[in-house]
Order: sequence, then structure tokens, then C-alpha cells
Amino acid sequence: MKSYIKKYYRQILSQVPIMLVLMDLHFEGVDGLDKAESQKHLSRGNQLLNAGQLADALTQYHSAIDNDDRNYQAYYMRATVYLALGKARLAMPDLDQVVQLQPSFVQARMQRGNLFLKMGQFNKAHADYEAVLSHEDNAKATAKVDELRPLRRNVIKAHQLLEANENAQAITLLNQVIESCPWNADYREMRSTAYEKLGDYRRAISDLKPTTMLRLDNTRAFLKMSILWYNLGEIEQSLAEIRECLKLDPDHQECYSHYKNVKKLFKTLEAAKKVMQQNDWGEAINKFRKALKQESRVAALNVEIQLKICECFIKDNNPQEALVDCKKVLTLDERNIPALLLISEAHTQQAEYEQAVEDLQKAASIDDNYPGLNEKLKSAQKMLKQSQKRDYYKILGIPRNADKRSVIKAYRVLAREWHPDNFH
Repeated sequence: MKSYIKKYYRQILSQVPIMLVLMDLHFEGVDGLDKAESQKHLSRGNQLLNAGQLADALTQYHSAIDNDDRNYQAYYMRATVYLALGKARLAMPDLDQVVQLQPSFVQARMQRGNLFLKMGQFNKAHADYEAVLSHEDNAKATAKVDELRPLRRNVIKAHQLLEANENAQAITLLNQVIESCPWNADYREMRSTAYEKLGDYRRAISDLKPTTMLRLDNTRAFLKMSILWYNLGEIEQSLAEIRECLKLDPDHQECYSHYKNVKKLFKTLEAAKKVMQQNDWGEAINKFRKALKQESRVAALNVEIQLKICECFIKDNNPQEALVDCKKVLTLDERNIPALLLISEAHTQQAEYEQAVEDLQKAASIDDNYPGLNEKLKSAQKMLKQSQKRDYYKILGIPRNADKRSVIKAYRVLAREWHPDNFH
């Protein structure tokens, strides 16, 4: 949305020199309290605007209006600066004032019609475009009137599709509507609902985010985004959004109730991660299990916590327990590559090299471009090949990283055990 707005404002600024010429041609005979002083500030503001000094130009237009509250060209140019600064809400009252003072001023009508269109206010936009066409043959206004007809139909059809749970088709139509009406919160909320029903929570959040700027004090959007982040297992993001809700309304009951649950779980998970960083694997596992008890409904969150538990068991050289928790992940998400990598590592720790290779091959069948996967697979295949030869470390009953003294000691133990004199 931001890139769209920036592009729109660049177009406005590119038209400033044309606007200034039009003003010289058409803005004569303004009545007011102090016309000469007002015109002086207006002229100075135009010079500053043409030089790209928007803030200074705005100050001059304020002064022009203060000196003559019927100076409609000052209102129009101030609206232009507001739009260039991304302040459409402030521009609209100025454009209203221009139309009231000078109904035949088509540039203001056209500009206001464009704003109404972006806000999705089709009837008001249509009225302004028709007013332009009543004064002159304007190709742009004609094109905009033609653009409005399919937009109206698409909105009606999108409502019907959402009610029928035809969410993908509704999104297709809403894409076209939002392209023309990016400042309408209703249409973004409709598309967000469709994405949510399809399980695409991230896109649902992306549509809700702009509505927090399009609607004042939009606590409902912050609460919804927090819940969606929570369902994605993104607890820190969920906490950030719900805090925004409480900033707007500290007494919001739903937001506060959700905040308490999220904050409690967040603290437990942070404590578990801290202990994990200290290599206290057993305590980390306990805290992660506590987090699972606090929230067992959200599949994405369960996956992340189970992966952490599995990783702790791996770090603690407990491959059997690691396999139990990693396989729980696969029951929730059978295509989870991090779980398959940890399972492969657990099998490697148990010298089950063939199984370790199979785990990695399964991961590669899901995404062979997964970071580090090819290197792990090559390493596992190498270990499998080595294991198929006679493994003297295994015969001696010692690990491959055993030092020289351990090797000699193990050799002497086996030598005494299998000495021929013991079998007379």
C-alpha cells in the first residue's frame, strides 16, 4: 500500500507546474478580508512548492487562508501539499471548501473525485466526475465513470461469494477493487476474512495492517492480528499487536484478556530459551513442556515447541527421547524439514546411518534447496559407507573420538577376554 501511495503523490507533484499555470489563468477576482496579503502568501507558497519545499509552502498557504478565508486557490494548493505529504484526511476538507466556493473549478472536482474513488465512496466519486463532465468534455472523467461500473458489480459479487464460502473467487474480485480503492478499510477487511478462511493467516494480517491507519482507534484490527499471529505460533508478534490495542484502549476487555494469556506464554518460552542458551537441557525441556501445557490448541506453536524439546534431547545426547518428540512434530506436520533433520541426527547418534540417510532423502524430496540439506546428506552418505566396512571402533566398543589411551585399554580388555587360553 505504501508504495502505491508514494507513486500517487509523485504524480501529484509532477503536475504542480501545470497547476500553477492554471492558477495564473483562472484564479482572478478573489474577494476576502485582505486579498492583497493573501495573494502575496499564495504566490510565495507556489514558488516554494515548485521548488519542492513542501513544509514551507504549506506555511504560506495557511497564511493566505488566514488573510482571506474565501481564497479558494489557496485551499486548493494547500490540499495539493497535504496530498503530497500523505495527509489525505486533511486534504479532503480543503477540496470541499474549494468546491463550495467555486463549484465550476473542475480541477478540484476531479481531484476530490479521485480521492473518493480511492476511499471506495463510489456515489460521491461519480457525482464529482459527472460535475466535471457537465462543464467540459473531459476524457479522464469519462474513463473514471466507466471504471466505477465494474467496481460496483465486483463489490456486490464479492459479498455474495464470501457468504457462499467461495473465498478464492472473492479474493480475485477484491484484488481488482482494492487496486482502485486502496484507502477503503472495508474491502481490505473482506479480503482478510477470505484469506483467513483459506488458512492464509499471513496475507490476512497484511490486509488488516493498513486498516489500523485507515480507521481511527482500530482496536478490532489489532486484536484480530494478534490472534492470527498467535495461531501462527508467532508469540512475540502477537504480543506486540495486542499491546497496540491496549495503547488505544487500556480498558478493552477482550484485548486485556488475550494480552494476559499471550504474556504468560511468552514469559515461559523466553525463560526456556534462556536456560537452553545456558546448556541446561533438562531444565529447558521442563520449561518447554510447561509451555505446551499452557497452550495445546495451536498446531503451529506445538510444532515449534516440540522441535525445541527434540533439539534439547539431541544436545543432551539422548537420541531415543529426541525421536519421540520429533515424531510428534511429524504427526502435526508430515512435511516438516527441521524435524526430519533432527530425526536424522538422532539416528546418527545411534549409529543408524542408513535410517539417517533415508530421513534426509525424504527432506530433500520436500525441498532439495533447503539451506544446508545437501551438505548434511553427503555427510550422512559418507558415514553410511564407512559403517559398511569393518568398524574397529565398534568392535572395541568405543566411540570414534576416543583417545589413544582408551583405544589401548579397550584392546587389552578384549585381548584378555578372547585369549586362546580361555577356551582350552
